[in-house]
Amino acid sequence: MLFPAIFALIVGLGMIGQWIMSFITEQIPELETEPFRIWFHIAGEMITALALILSGIGLLAGWTWAAILFLIASGMLIYTAIVSPGYFAQQGKWIWVVIFSILILISGYSIISVGRGILT
Repeated sequence: MLFPAIFALIVGLGMIGQWIMSFITEQIPELETEPFRIWFHIAGEMITALALILSGIGLLAGWTWAAILFLIASGMLIYTAIVSPGYFAQQGKWIWVVIFSILILISGYSIISVGRGILT
């Protein structure tokens, strides 16, 4: 389960890094226009990121509960990867739509990989 673990760590850390960079560079106009909505959105993404990171560490360490957490975290990631691209599509930033689509595909592969490990 090395690939799913590394995938979870990279994506989780990347999500946190992306939000930090967006905040530092003041690229979140919704903080002024829709503060409640965006803070709830950010909280959801941070919980997803932390679940991915913890499950990735757990998979690498061989902790038995990590596979279940990975499946939950992956479901959270897929939800985010379905909902979030609309924001970027509205702005004509199609590369982000492609990136989110790739995340969904890799998540699916990783879920199957971890699921097989649980069933055997």
